[in-house]
Amino acid sequence: MSKVVVVGSINMDLVALAPRFPQPGETITGERLLTLPGGKGANQAVAARRLGAEVSMVGKVGRDAFGGELLARLQAEGVDTRHVGVADGVASGVAVITVSGGDNHIVVIPGVNHQLLPADIEAAAATIAAADVILTQLEIPLQTVRALLALAARHRVPVILNPAPAQALPQDIIDGASLLTPNEHELALLLQREGEGESIETLLATLPGKVVMTHGKQGAWHVRADGSLHHQSGFAVTAVDSTGAGDTFNGALAAFLPLGVETAMRLAAAAGALAVTRVGAQGGMPTLAELQAFLAEQDAARN
Repeated sequence: MSKVVVVGSINMDLVALAPRFPQPGETITGERLLTLPGGKGANQAVAARRLGAEVSMVGKVGRDAFGGELLARLQAEGVDTRHVGVADGVASGVAVITVSGGDNHIVVIPGVNHQLLPADIEAAAATIAAADVILTQLEIPLQTVRALLALAARHRVPVILNPAPAQALPQDIIDGASLLTPNEHELALLLQREGEGESIETLLATLPGKVVMTHGKQGAWHVRADGSLHHQSGFAVTAVDSTGAGDTFNGALAAFLPLGVETAMRLAAAAGALAVTRVGAQGGMPTLAELQAFLAEQDAARN
């Protein structure tokens, strides 16, 4: 069982299921409203935990109704929440999500997630230092990510940085991460090469050994340290809701990284595929038993 520390956001997702996405200025009638736990950090923590990792969460919630429920949900999943702070006077993070035809539109209101500070990283230093893998994202302040990378470097713990939401990144952040997990748009933006129309191979070649790039149902790519390209193909499933698929991939990658990057990529691609077959970011995340059964079916179908 790998020890994973996830440092990141914790949100409540307000999910509206609709027959289509409304046009600007248009009101349409939705089909259903769901209130579901989310946030990239919490999602990735739950994904890793369901797949068998021992997971500790570093984050913050507000002292409000959402905050109490979010904390309880993490605890119910078996995630260690000793380093999840409860803040007064600031609301818990919220994401407003419209889902239609297996796709989604998302607006995130960060709330207390933007008050996760370097001091909170130092407070969790002993737990972070004991991890096998650290996983973080960009829904928390960049100064906090920087502090995390510095602490991890001191203790020689690898850090997976999921660079989402997409943004250009300072070189020290790129250098400090052991592995970056962008999609194609996020990779071009973090390298500040968006709009140049470069191929996947060209983009990946700029950071050999440091990137696992996801591309939805097409799978994921990784350029090894020697410059050779590895492609993990996607798994064919019927998509219901893509919310949380990337978070499932990242949580799985962290859980299985001690097995090696390419083995972890295959397991993560399969977990991500399973995640889109159900509604909700965390609701669709598979257990280890479900992942193993799915892969056994895939292997049997090929033989």
